[in-house]
Amino acid sequence: MGERLNAGEICSRIVTVAGRAMTVVEAAQLMRDHHVGCLIVADDTPAGRLLAGILTDRDIVTAVVAKEVDPAALRVEDVMVADVVSAREDDSLMDLLATMRRRGLRRVPVTTADGLLLGLVTLDDLLEVLAEQLRVMVQAIESEQARERSARP
Repeated sequence: MGERLNAGEICSRIVTVAGRAMTVVEAAQLMRDHHVGCLIVADDTPAGRLLAGILTDRDIVTAVVAKEVDPAALRVEDVMVADVVSAREDDSLMDLLATMRRRGLRRVPVTTADGLLLGLVTLDDLLEVLAEQLRVMVQAIESEQARERSARP
């Protein structure tokens, strides 16, 4: 990783993708099979996958199950969030965190400037990156303490 972390470096490039026409039942099964809490909805284009929306397990619970709607009768595009907050690959870690905090998001898709899907950043990903940064700080402190001990027996 570079000195200035950005969304493109942090994001997981392996994401589970759904099509708009998939049924909500198929989407829920895909989430279960891949052990994920969200699906990125994308349209396949000659240039790549164009971000179209996001569907979370919570969306299914609140829009389908809680309203007692037949999930087999709904398509992903009926339930997904189409107005997705996304990050550009060169957005800084601090900008990404600020967006997630301001919007109350746990997941943010990362795209190119053209809106093509690159990956997904989750709060878990960010916590892992921040924990690594803290480990480096601890190592620096320990190194200084060891140097001090050897310099002053």
